[in-house]
Amino acid sequence: MSKLRLFGDSISGNCYKLKLVCAQLGIDFDWQEIDILAGESRTDEYRRMNPNGKVPLLALPDGRYLPESNAILWYLAADSALAGTGRYEQASVLSWMCFEQYSHEPFIATSRFIVRYLGNPDEQQASLASKRSGGYRALDVMEQHLGPHDFLANDSYSIADIALFAYTHVADEGGFDLSGYPNVNAWLDRVRGTDGFVPMYG
Repeated sequence: MSKLRLFGDSISGNCYKLKLVCAQLGIDFDWQEIDILAGESRTDEYRRMNPNGKVPLLALPDGRYLPESNAILWYLAADSALAGTGRYEQASVLSWMCFEQYSHEPFIATSRFIVRYLGNPDEQQASLASKRSGGYRALDVMEQHLGPHDFLANDSYSIADIALFAYTHVADEGGFDLSGYPNVNAWLDRVRGTDGFVPMYG
């Protein structure tokens, strides 16, 4: 694969997913830091690349662009075991990635954004509180599944784990207490122990 260019925010979980998969698959890329709070993802220049004005964004060597973190994850890992090795196995990976986007991120990642990015302002407290039950419900699903399983899909490490690790491992930054989730914590440690792992910070 020719060298790629990634536009992103270094402390965004969605952007971290891509740094992690690139590290673990040995994919070389150029990184372009985008300050989302300063509006750099909403400039006319950036919107020509991604009309939705969000990060991350993958720029391909042929001039095409690919937005959405999990779509980029799939693009980068599609020819590897991280995407699953059979039709059902790939669908299982995608199932957990859909869970991450619809049942996990809207509560856990959004809470972290309010606290970590916005500084936990008073006017956001009602919104923050409204996300608690949904976030813990997602963690409960993971806790139950990870009891008999080492990883989320097909009992093997995959981009499903990368997708959900990204915001789960910093859930405390959004006010979520993981101390009551031993299976989730053991899984977080297993992900940290995978070959080529790189942390979000540092």
